[in-house]
Amino acid sequence: MSRNKLVDGVVSNRLSPDEYLENFSDVHPPLDNHEALVEADRCYFCHDAPCMTACPTSIDIPMFIRQISTGNSLGSAKTIFDQNILGGMCARVCPTETLCEEVCVRETAEGKPVKIGLLQRHATDEAMATQTQFYERAKPTGKKIAVVGAGPAGLSCAHRLSMHGHDVVVFDAAEKSGGLNEYGIATYKTVDGFAQSEVEYITDIGGINIKHGMRLGKDITLDDLNSQHDAVFLAMGLSDVNHLSVQGSEADGVEDAVDFISNLRQSDDLSKVNIGRKIVVIGGGMTAIDAAIQAKLLGAEDVTICYRRDAENMNASQYEQDLATSKGVVIRHWLQPGSVVSADGKPSSIEFEYTENKNGKLAATGETMAISADQIFVAIGQKLSASDLEAGSNSVKFENGRIAVDEEFKTSIAGIWAGGDCIADGEDLTVSAVAHGRDAAESINRTLQS
Repeated sequence: MSRNKLVDGVVSNRLSPDEYLENFSDVHPPLDNHEALVEADRCYFCHDAPCMTACPTSIDIPMFIRQISTGNSLGSAKTIFDQNILGGMCARVCPTETLCEEVCVRETAEGKPVKIGLLQRHATDEAMATQTQFYERAKPTGKKIAVVGAGPAGLSCAHRLSMHGHDVVVFDAAEKSGGLNEYGIATYKTVDGFAQSEVEYITDIGGINIKHGMRLGKDITLDDLNSQHDAVFLAMGLSDVNHLSVQGSEADGVEDAVDFISNLRQSDDLSKVNIGRKIVVIGGGMTAIDAAIQAKLLGAEDVTICYRRDAENMNASQYEQDLATSKGVVIRHWLQPGSVVSADGKPSSIEFEYTENKNGKLAATGETMAISADQIFVAIGQKLSASDLEAGSNSVKFENGRIAVDEEFKTSIAGIWAGGDCIADGEDLTVSAVAHGRDAAESINRTLQS
Protein backbone atom coordinates (compact mmCIF):
# COMPACT_ATOMS: atom_id res chain seq x y z
CA MET A 1 0.00 0.00 0.00
CA SER A 2 1.24 3.49 -0.82
CA ARG A 3 2.77 5.53 1.97
CA ASN A 4 2.33 8.69 -0.08
CA LYS A 5 -0.83 10.74 0.34
CA LEU A 6 -1.38 10.94 -3.42
CA VAL A 7 -3.90 8.38 -4.62
CA ASP A 8 -2.46 8.19 -8.12
CA GLY A 9 0.55 9.43 -10.01
CA VAL A 10 4.31 9.15 -10.14
CA VAL A 11 5.59 9.38 -6.59
CA SER A 12 8.47 8.38 -4.34
CA ASN A 13 8.60 6.72 -0.92
CA ARG A 14 6.12 4.04 -1.90
CA LEU A 15 7.58 1.23 0.20
CA SER A 16 9.08 0.81 3.65
CA PRO A 17 12.88 0.86 4.10
CA ASP A 18 12.87 -2.90 4.74
CA GLU A 19 10.92 -3.53 1.53
CA TYR A 20 13.42 -1.56 -0.56
CA LEU A 21 16.27 -3.44 1.09
CA GLU A 22 14.70 -6.82 0.43
CA ASN A 23 13.58 -6.04 -3.12
CA PHE A 24 17.02 -4.86 -4.23
CA SER A 25 19.10 -7.48 -2.47
CA ASP A 26 21.40 -9.76 -4.45
CA VAL A 27 19.26 -11.67 -6.96
CA HIS A 28 21.73 -14.59 -6.89
CA PRO A 29 23.30 -14.87 -3.42
CA PRO A 30 26.87 -16.20 -3.58
CA LEU A 31 27.74 -19.80 -2.80
CA ASP A 32 29.44 -20.51 0.50
CA ASN A 33 32.52 -22.76 0.55
CA HIS A 34 30.56 -25.97 1.11
CA GLU A 35 28.02 -25.15 -1.59
CA ALA A 36 30.81 -24.34 -4.03
CA LEU A 37 32.53 -27.68 -3.38
CA VAL A 38 29.28 -29.61 -3.82
CA GLU A 39 28.49 -27.78 -7.06
CA ALA A 40 32.03 -28.18 -8.41
CA ASP A 41 31.78 -31.94 -7.86
CA ARG A 42 28.88 -32.04 -10.32
CA CYS A 43 31.19 -31.10 -13.21
CA TYR A 44 32.23 -33.94 -15.52
CA PHE A 45 35.42 -32.04 -16.53
CA CYS A 46 34.70 -32.84 -20.17
CA HIS A 47 37.80 -33.09 -22.35
CA ASP A 48 36.05 -31.36 -25.25
CA ALA A 49 34.39 -28.81 -22.90
CA PRO A 50 31.39 -27.44 -24.82
CA CYS A 51 31.02 -24.84 -22.07
CA MET A 52 34.46 -23.44 -22.87
CA THR A 53 33.61 -23.24 -26.57
CA ALA A 54 30.41 -21.35 -25.76
CA CYS A 55 32.24 -18.75 -23.66
CA PRO A 56 33.09 -15.63 -25.73
CA THR A 57 36.28 -15.21 -23.68
CA SER A 58 37.20 -18.94 -23.87
CA ILE A 59 37.73 -19.36 -20.14
CA ASP A 60 39.00 -22.85 -19.29
CA ILE A 61 35.85 -23.68 -17.35
CA PRO A 62 36.65 -27.32 -16.48
CA MET A 63 40.04 -26.22 -15.15
CA PHE A 64 38.72 -23.46 -12.91
CA ILE A 65 35.96 -25.71 -11.56
CA ARG A 66 38.48 -28.49 -10.84
CA GLN A 67 40.63 -25.98 -8.96
CA ILE A 68 37.64 -25.03 -6.81
CA SER A 69 36.95 -28.71 -6.12
CA THR A 70 40.50 -29.10 -4.77
CA GLY A 71 40.19 -26.04 -2.54
CA ASN A 72 42.30 -23.79 -4.76
CA SER A 73 39.89 -20.89 -5.28
CA LEU A 74 42.65 -18.35 -5.89
CA GLY A 75 44.17 -20.55 -8.58
CA SER A 76 40.69 -20.81 -10.05
CA ALA A 77 40.38 -17.03 -10.10
CA LYS A 78 43.67 -16.71 -11.99
CA THR A 79 42.46 -19.22 -14.60
CA ILE A 80 39.39 -17.02 -15.08
CA PHE A 81 41.23 -13.69 -15.07
CA ASP A 82 43.82 -14.96 -17.57
CA GLN A 83 41.06 -14.84 -20.16
CA ASN A 84 38.58 -12.40 -18.64
CA ILE A 85 39.83 -9.74 -16.25
CA LEU A 86 36.19 -8.72 -15.65
CA GLY A 87 35.27 -12.27 -14.69
CA GLY A 88 33.65 -11.04 -11.48
CA MET A 89 31.11 -8.88 -13.26
CA CYS A 90 30.52 -11.42 -15.99
CA ALA A 91 29.75 -14.00 -13.30
CA ARG A 92 26.92 -11.70 -12.22
CA VAL A 93 25.48 -10.42 -15.50
CA CYS A 94 26.53 -12.86 -18.22
CA PRO A 95 23.57 -14.76 -19.75
CA THR A 96 25.10 -18.11 -18.80
CA GLU A 97 21.74 -19.75 -19.47
CA THR A 98 22.25 -19.17 -23.20
CA LEU A 99 26.03 -19.64 -23.26
CA CYS A 100 28.14 -21.99 -21.11
CA GLU A 101 25.34 -23.45 -19.00
CA GLU A 102 23.07 -24.05 -21.99
CA VAL A 103 25.60 -26.47 -23.51
CA CYS A 104 26.67 -28.05 -20.21
CA VAL A 105 26.49 -31.85 -20.44
CA ARG A 106 24.55 -31.87 -17.17
CA GLU A 107 21.94 -29.64 -18.81
CA THR A 108 21.70 -31.99 -21.78
CA ALA A 109 21.49 -35.09 -19.60
CA GLU A 110 19.25 -33.98 -16.77
CA GLY A 111 18.09 -30.41 -17.41
CA LYS A 112 20.17 -29.04 -14.55
CA PRO A 113 23.51 -27.53 -15.60
CA VAL A 114 26.48 -26.97 -13.35
CA LYS A 115 26.13 -23.49 -11.87
CA ILE A 116 29.12 -22.16 -13.76
CA GLY A 117 28.29 -18.50 -13.20
CA LEU A 118 27.99 -18.86 -9.43
CA LEU A 119 31.21 -20.91 -9.28
CA GLN A 120 32.99 -18.22 -11.28
CA ARG A 121 31.71 -15.61 -8.86
CA HIS A 122 32.85 -17.70 -5.89
CA ALA A 123 36.44 -17.78 -7.16
CA THR A 124 36.71 -14.19 -8.38
CA ASP A 125 35.06 -12.77 -5.26
CA GLU A 126 37.70 -14.42 -3.07
CA ALA A 127 40.52 -12.97 -5.15
CA MET A 128 39.03 -9.49 -5.04
CA ALA A 129 38.14 -9.69 -1.33
CA THR A 130 41.72 -10.58 -0.50
CA GLN A 131 43.09 -8.09 -3.05
CA THR A 132 45.14 -10.88 -4.61
CA GLN A 133 46.84 -9.54 -7.72
CA PHE A 134 48.09 -12.06 -10.26
CA TYR A 135 49.67 -9.73 -12.83
CA GLU A 136 52.54 -7.28 -12.97
CA ARG A 137 53.46 -4.72 -15.57
CA ALA A 138 56.23 -5.62 -17.94
CA LYS A 139 59.20 -3.33 -18.35
CA PRO A 140 57.92 0.08 -19.57
CA THR A 141 57.96 0.34 -23.35
CA GLY A 142 57.59 4.11 -23.57
CA LYS A 143 54.51 3.64 -25.74
CA LYS A 144 51.33 5.54 -24.91
CA ILE A 145 47.88 4.34 -25.92
CA ALA A 146 44.58 6.22 -25.73
CA VAL A 147 41.45 4.25 -24.86
CA VAL A 148 38.08 5.93 -25.34
CA GLY A 149 35.55 4.52 -22.88
CA ALA A 150 36.04 3.01 -19.42
CA GLY A 151 33.49 0.26 -19.92
CA PRO A 152 34.15 -3.48 -20.23
CA ALA A 153 35.97 -3.30 -23.58
CA GLY A 154 38.06 -0.28 -22.58
CA LEU A 155 39.03 -1.64 -19.18
CA SER A 156 39.89 -5.06 -20.60
CA CYS A 157 42.07 -3.47 -23.28
CA ALA A 158 43.74 -1.10 -20.82
CA HIS A 159 44.63 -3.89 -18.39
CA ARG A 160 46.14 -6.11 -21.08
CA LEU A 161 48.12 -3.21 -22.56
CA SER A 162 49.44 -2.33 -19.11
CA MET A 163 50.55 -5.94 -18.64
CA HIS A 164 52.67 -5.49 -21.76
CA GLY A 165 54.33 -2.39 -20.25
CA HIS A 166 52.49 0.28 -22.22
CA ASP A 167 51.10 3.45 -20.61
CA VAL A 168 47.36 3.83 -21.06
CA VAL A 169 45.18 6.93 -20.82
CA VAL A 170 41.46 6.18 -20.69
CA PHE A 171 39.02 8.96 -21.61
CA ASP A 172 35.45 8.55 -20.42
CA ALA A 173 32.48 10.90 -20.73
CA ALA A 174 30.87 9.85 -17.44
CA GLU A 175 31.73 10.81 -13.87
CA LYS A 176 32.53 7.20 -12.96
CA SER A 177 34.28 4.36 -14.74
CA GLY A 178 32.58 1.09 -15.62
CA GLY A 179 30.34 2.02 -18.55
CA LEU A 180 27.17 -0.05 -18.59
CA ASN A 181 28.50 -2.09 -15.67
CA GLU A 182 28.13 1.05 -13.56
CA TYR A 183 25.20 2.76 -15.26
CA GLY A 184 23.20 0.16 -17.19
CA ILE A 185 22.90 -3.05 -15.16
CA ALA A 186 19.94 -3.79 -12.90
CA THR A 187 20.75 -2.77 -9.33
CA TYR A 188 19.86 -6.16 -7.87
CA LYS A 189 22.47 -7.86 -10.08
CA THR A 190 25.46 -5.86 -8.87
CA VAL A 191 24.98 -4.86 -5.25
CA ASP A 192 27.36 -3.14 -2.83
CA GLY A 193 29.10 -0.99 -5.44
CA PHE A 194 30.72 -3.97 -7.12
CA ALA A 195 31.32 -2.17 -10.42
CA GLN A 196 33.61 0.38 -8.79
CA SER A 197 35.38 -2.29 -6.74
CA GLU A 198 36.15 -4.11 -9.97
CA VAL A 199 37.48 -0.96 -11.63
CA GLU A 200 39.83 -0.43 -8.69
CA TYR A 201 40.95 -4.06 -8.81
CA ILE A 202 41.72 -3.82 -12.54
CA THR A 203 43.57 -0.50 -12.38
CA ASP A 204 45.67 -1.56 -9.39
CA ILE A 205 48.11 -3.04 -11.89
CA GLY A 206 49.29 0.51 -12.53
CA GLY A 207 50.03 2.36 -15.74
CA ILE A 208 46.35 3.21 -16.34
CA ASN A 209 45.23 6.83 -16.02
CA ILE A 210 41.47 7.42 -16.32
CA LYS A 211 40.19 10.89 -17.19
CA HIS A 212 36.49 11.47 -16.63
CA GLY A 213 34.21 14.06 -18.20
CA MET A 214 35.97 13.69 -21.55
CA ARG A 215 33.61 13.04 -24.45
CA LEU A 216 34.93 12.19 -27.88
CA GLY A 217 33.83 14.79 -30.42
CA LYS A 218 33.41 17.44 -27.74
CA ASP A 219 36.30 17.49 -25.28
CA ILE A 220 38.72 15.45 -27.37
CA THR A 221 38.95 14.68 -31.07
CA LEU A 222 39.96 11.56 -32.90
CA ASP A 223 42.60 13.49 -34.83
CA ASP A 224 44.23 14.73 -31.62
CA LEU A 225 44.19 11.29 -30.02
CA ASN A 226 45.68 9.70 -33.10
CA SER A 227 48.47 12.27 -33.41
CA GLN A 228 49.37 12.33 -29.71
CA HIS A 229 49.39 8.58 -29.00
CA ASP A 230 51.03 5.51 -30.46
CA ALA A 231 47.64 3.80 -30.81
CA VAL A 232 43.97 4.46 -30.10
CA PHE A 233 41.27 2.02 -29.01
CA LEU A 234 37.65 3.15 -29.39
CA ALA A 235 35.33 1.56 -26.86
CA MET A 236 32.75 4.25 -26.19
CA GLY A 237 29.80 1.89 -26.43
CA LEU A 238 26.45 3.18 -27.64
CA SER A 239 25.84 6.63 -26.21
CA ASP A 240 22.51 7.38 -27.88
CA VAL A 241 19.11 5.69 -27.90
CA ASN A 242 16.32 5.16 -30.38
CA HIS A 243 13.45 7.45 -29.49
CA LEU A 244 9.75 6.71 -29.59
CA SER A 245 8.31 8.64 -32.53
CA VAL A 246 4.56 8.44 -32.06
CA GLN A 247 1.92 11.03 -31.34
CA GLY A 248 2.05 12.19 -27.72
CA SER A 249 5.48 10.70 -26.97
CA GLU A 250 6.69 14.12 -25.78
CA ALA A 251 4.48 13.89 -22.69
CA ASP A 252 6.09 14.24 -19.28
CA GLY A 253 6.33 10.67 -18.05
CA VAL A 254 7.45 9.08 -21.30
CA GLU A 255 11.05 8.30 -20.38
CA ASP A 256 14.04 6.54 -21.80
CA ALA A 257 14.56 3.22 -19.98
CA VAL A 258 18.35 3.60 -20.11
CA ASP A 259 18.12 6.90 -18.23
CA PHE A 260 15.72 5.38 -15.70
CA ILE A 261 18.12 2.51 -14.98
CA SER A 262 21.12 4.85 -14.83
CA ASN A 263 19.41 7.22 -12.38
CA LEU A 264 18.29 4.30 -10.27
CA ARG A 265 21.83 2.87 -10.22
CA GLN A 266 23.25 6.18 -9.02
CA SER A 267 20.59 6.83 -6.38
CA ASP A 268 21.81 6.63 -2.79
CA ASP A 269 18.23 6.38 -1.54
CA LEU A 270 15.80 4.21 -3.50
CA SER A 271 12.85 5.71 -1.64
CA LYS A 272 13.48 8.98 -3.48
CA VAL A 273 13.07 7.43 -6.94
CA ASN A 274 9.74 8.43 -8.45
CA ILE A 275 7.69 5.60 -9.88
CA GLY A 276 4.19 5.34 -11.32
CA ARG A 277 1.41 2.96 -10.40
CA LYS A 278 0.77 1.72 -13.93
CA ILE A 279 3.92 1.25 -15.99
CA VAL A 280 4.27 0.26 -19.63
CA VAL A 281 7.69 -0.68 -20.99
CA ILE A 282 8.16 -0.80 -24.75
CA GLY A 283 10.84 -3.18 -26.02
CA GLY A 284 12.03 -6.78 -25.87
CA GLY A 285 15.65 -6.67 -24.77
CA MET A 286 17.51 -6.76 -21.49
CA THR A 287 16.98 -3.04 -20.92
CA ALA A 288 13.22 -3.53 -21.10
CA ILE A 289 13.38 -6.46 -18.68
CA ASP A 290 15.64 -4.62 -16.21
CA ALA A 291 13.48 -1.49 -16.29
CA ALA A 292 10.26 -3.45 -15.83
CA ILE A 293 11.50 -5.58 -12.92
CA GLN A 294 12.96 -2.59 -11.10
CA ALA A 295 9.77 -0.59 -11.59
CA LYS A 296 7.90 -3.43 -9.91
CA LEU A 297 10.47 -3.63 -7.10
CA LEU A 298 10.08 0.11 -6.51
CA GLY A 299 6.38 -0.37 -5.81
CA ALA A 300 4.59 -0.03 -9.15
CA GLU A 301 1.30 -1.91 -9.06
CA ASP A 302 0.97 -2.88 -12.72
CA VAL A 303 3.96 -3.29 -15.03
CA THR A 304 3.51 -4.44 -18.60
CA ILE A 305 6.17 -5.06 -21.25
CA CYS A 306 4.88 -4.70 -24.80
CA TYR A 307 6.86 -6.17 -27.67
CA ARG A 308 5.99 -6.13 -31.34
CA ARG A 309 6.97 -9.75 -32.03
CA ASP A 310 6.69 -13.07 -30.17
CA ALA A 311 8.65 -14.33 -27.17
CA GLU A 312 11.16 -16.26 -29.29
CA ASN A 313 12.22 -13.05 -31.03
CA MET A 314 12.85 -11.12 -27.83
CA ASN A 315 16.51 -10.33 -27.28
CA ALA A 316 16.07 -11.00 -23.58
CA SER A 317 16.68 -14.65 -22.72
CA GLN A 318 13.88 -16.95 -21.62
CA TYR A 319 15.41 -16.97 -18.16
CA GLU A 320 15.18 -13.18 -17.94
CA GLN A 321 11.62 -13.24 -19.25
CA ASP A 322 10.72 -15.81 -16.60
CA LEU A 323 12.42 -13.69 -13.93
CA ALA A 324 10.28 -10.73 -14.94
CA THR A 325 7.02 -12.66 -14.80
CA SER A 326 8.03 -14.14 -11.42
CA LYS A 327 8.17 -10.56 -10.11
CA GLY A 328 4.67 -9.83 -11.39
CA VAL A 329 5.56 -8.23 -14.72
CA VAL A 330 3.15 -8.97 -17.57
CA ILE A 331 4.73 -9.52 -20.99
CA ARG A 332 2.48 -8.97 -24.00
CA HIS A 333 3.49 -9.75 -27.57
CA TRP A 334 2.47 -8.70 -31.07
CA LEU A 335 1.89 -5.08 -30.07
CA GLN A 336 3.49 -1.96 -31.55
CA PRO A 337 2.99 1.52 -30.06
CA GLY A 338 0.50 3.77 -31.77
CA SER A 339 0.02 6.95 -29.72
CA VAL A 340 0.29 8.20 -26.15
CA VAL A 341 -2.91 9.59 -24.65
CA SER A 342 -2.27 12.35 -22.12
CA ALA A 343 -4.15 14.30 -19.51
CA ASP A 344 -2.69 17.58 -18.23
CA GLY A 345 0.54 16.89 -20.12
CA LYS A 346 1.09 13.48 -18.52
CA PRO A 347 0.32 10.06 -19.97
CA SER A 348 -2.90 8.35 -18.99
CA SER A 349 -2.73 5.48 -21.46
CA ILE A 350 -0.92 4.28 -24.56
CA GLU A 351 -2.60 2.88 -27.64
CA PHE A 352 -1.15 -0.11 -29.46
CA GLU A 353 -1.78 -1.78 -32.77
CA TYR A 354 -1.71 -5.55 -33.04
CA THR A 355 0.91 -7.02 -35.35
CA GLU A 356 1.40 -10.35 -37.07
CA ASN A 357 3.93 -12.29 -39.06
CA LYS A 358 2.79 -12.03 -42.66
CA ASN A 359 4.89 -13.82 -45.26
CA GLY A 360 7.91 -13.59 -43.00
CA LYS A 361 7.53 -9.87 -42.36
CA LEU A 362 6.04 -7.92 -39.48
CA ALA A 363 2.70 -6.39 -40.45
CA ALA A 364 0.09 -4.34 -38.63
CA THR A 365 -3.40 -5.83 -38.45
CA GLY A 366 -5.32 -2.58 -38.08
CA GLU A 367 -6.79 -3.72 -34.78
CA THR A 368 -5.94 -1.54 -31.78
CA MET A 369 -6.11 -1.63 -28.00
CA ALA A 370 -5.08 0.63 -25.11
CA ILE A 371 -3.28 0.08 -21.82
CA SER A 372 -3.58 2.51 -18.91
CA ALA A 373 -0.23 4.04 -17.97
CA ASP A 374 0.99 6.95 -15.88
CA GLN A 375 4.63 6.26 -16.78
CA ILE A 376 6.10 4.80 -19.96
CA PHE A 377 9.65 3.53 -20.39
CA VAL A 378 11.06 3.27 -23.91
CA ALA A 379 13.63 0.53 -24.53
CA ILE A 380 13.74 0.13 -28.30
CA GLY A 381 17.47 0.01 -28.80
CA GLN A 382 20.64 2.04 -28.51
CA LYS A 383 22.88 3.46 -31.21
CA LEU A 384 26.23 5.10 -31.74
CA SER A 385 25.98 8.87 -31.50
CA ALA A 386 27.16 10.49 -34.73
CA SER A 387 28.61 13.41 -32.75
CA ASP A 388 31.10 11.05 -31.06
CA LEU A 389 33.13 10.82 -34.25
CA GLU A 390 32.23 14.02 -36.10
CA ALA A 391 35.14 16.19 -35.05
CA GLY A 392 38.33 15.65 -37.00
CA SER A 393 39.54 15.57 -40.56
CA ASN A 394 39.28 11.80 -40.86
CA SER A 395 36.33 9.55 -40.28
CA VAL A 396 36.35 5.85 -39.57
CA LYS A 397 34.35 3.60 -41.84
CA PHE A 398 30.90 2.60 -40.62
CA GLU A 399 28.85 -0.53 -41.20
CA ASN A 400 25.19 -0.78 -40.20
CA GLY A 401 25.50 2.32 -38.06
CA ARG A 402 28.53 1.14 -36.12
CA ILE A 403 32.31 1.19 -36.60
CA ALA A 404 33.63 -1.33 -39.12
CA VAL A 405 36.68 -3.35 -38.03
CA ASP A 406 38.69 -6.27 -39.38
CA GLU A 407 39.44 -9.55 -37.62
CA GLU A 408 42.06 -7.81 -35.44
CA PHE A 409 39.68 -4.96 -34.51
CA LYS A 410 41.54 -2.48 -36.70
CA THR A 411 39.42 0.34 -38.13
CA SER A 412 39.82 1.93 -41.54
CA ILE A 413 42.30 4.44 -40.06
CA ALA A 414 45.85 3.26 -39.34
CA GLY A 415 46.64 3.27 -35.64
CA ILE A 416 43.02 3.13 -34.51
CA TRP A 417 41.29 0.01 -33.19
CA ALA A 418 37.73 -0.39 -31.89
CA GLY A 419 35.71 -2.94 -29.94
CA GLY A 420 32.69 -3.52 -27.75
CA ASP A 421 29.17 -2.39 -28.53
CA CYS A 422 30.31 0.42 -30.84
CA ILE A 423 31.57 -1.91 -33.57
CA ALA A 424 29.52 -3.55 -36.31
CA ASP A 425 29.86 -7.03 -34.82
CA GLY A 426 29.16 -5.92 -31.24
CA GLU A 427 26.81 -8.28 -29.44
CA ASP A 428 25.80 -5.91 -26.63
CA LEU A 429 27.19 -8.37 -24.07
CA THR A 430 29.68 -7.53 -21.35
CA VAL A 431 31.58 -10.78 -21.92
CA SER A 432 31.90 -10.15 -25.67
CA ALA A 433 33.14 -6.60 -25.05
CA VAL A 434 35.79 -7.96 -22.68
CA ALA A 435 36.97 -10.37 -25.38
CA HIS A 436 37.16 -7.54 -27.91
CA GLY A 437 39.26 -5.38 -25.60
CA ARG A 438 41.62 -8.22 -24.73
CA ASP A 439 42.16 -9.27 -28.35
CA ALA A 440 42.50 -5.70 -29.61
CA ALA A 441 45.17 -5.09 -26.97
CA GLU A 442 47.15 -8.08 -28.24
CA SER A 443 46.83 -6.76 -31.80
CA ILE A 444 47.97 -3.31 -30.69
CA ASN A 445 50.93 -4.80 -28.84
CA ARG A 446 51.99 -6.87 -31.87
CA THR A 447 51.78 -3.80 -34.10
CA LEU A 448 53.84 -1.64 -31.72
CA GLN A 449 56.52 -4.31 -31.49
CA SER A 450 56.82 -4.77 -35.24
